[in-house]
Amino acid sequence: MKLRGQKTRGHLVSSILTGSWRDSDFPPLELSELQLDEVTPLLYGSGAGALGWWRLRSSHLGKTASTELLHQAYRLLTLQSAIHEEKIAKVFKLLRESSIEPILIKGRAAAELYPDRALRPYGDIDLLVRPSQFQVALEILAQPGAKDCWVDLHKDLDELDDRSLDKLFERSRLLSVKGEKIRVLSLEDHLALLAIHLLKHGAWRPLWLCDVGAAIESLPADFDWSVCLGENSKRVGWIKTAISLSQNLLGARVENLPSDIPVLLPTWLVESVLRHWEQPFAINQPPMSHPLPIFTALRKPGMFVEALRQRWPNPILATTSVNGKFNNVPRLPYQLGNCLIRTGRLLLNLPRVFSSRKGSLSHG
Repeated sequence: MKLRGQKTRGHLVSSILTGSWRDSDFPPLELSELQLDEVTPLLYGSGAGALGWWRLRSSHLGKTASTELLHQAYRLLTLQSAIHEEKIAKVFKLLRESSIEPILIKGRAAAELYPDRALRPYGDIDLLVRPSQFQVALEILAQPGAKDCWVDLHKDLDELDDRSLDKLFERSRLLSVKGEKIRVLSLEDHLALLAIHLLKHGAWRPLWLCDVGAAIESLPADFDWSVCLGENSKRVGWIKTAISLSQNLLGARVENLPSDIPVLLPTWLVESVLRHWEQPFAINQPPMSHPLPIFTALRKPGMFVEALRQRWPNPILATTSVNGKFNNVPRLPYQLGNCLIRTGRLLLNLPRVFSSRKGSLSHG
């Protein structure tokens, strides 16, 4: 139970990661060693351990055991980053040998925003290719030469489905990685992707909001906001909301942004993000947070209520799933809408599931 005036673990995570993507010039840190010990597992387990060390290393907590543990996370990520870059360069070379030009998204592209790329961990190599090249790309990546590269291949981007794929490629830019020119999204499309991805996944991972903060503090003078925001009014609101969250929770500087970019955030949204940051682990998120299969629950009514509880959507995810707005309207209608959408999908899949199970039983 939190006493009045006592910071929650979500607030402590927010304090430590404030401005953590900068090379220096961090705000004062009001944190005790006991509080740091309390949230170190959250930073480490959510992928923000290296960023935590970067922020703490020159503070009054720089020599503590918890900070040293976070330093170990940074050292490990430094080694992993070099390995990942070799694999990214190899994948691009393999695909280009077959005249396939991919765009690298998230991960290494986001790491470019930080003063040290090892501060931003990533695992899979997320690549966007044209739909006409998707199947060939899959076959190339299934060859022995690419077996050690974990590639998540996309032929579209749900976060940017209001934008022309041709325009995404036309606006893309090149980075040099291990001697290979790697194609990434334009700065405008990349910020939009980071912002919308954050909200579509419920904003449970602090690292994603650090990405947004790092992006808006490194924008060039010729950054085209009309391209970044796009023409879909709902998505415009989402991007502005994510930017404002980075300002509100992580102290991102917005002084050089257009005056209409920072927006007033509803209280429920900030509270929801901080609540998720108290347990920012993938195992607590859908679908891993659904240990009880819905088809099992349907056969056993006593389990159905528990299955529904496990699947009740967080208000941020629910809002984006029904293309809603982030305002002060109660989230219950959005959450019910999300449940109705998923129920519809379940009903559509029932015949196929029962047919496959019947076939399995007959062969048994």
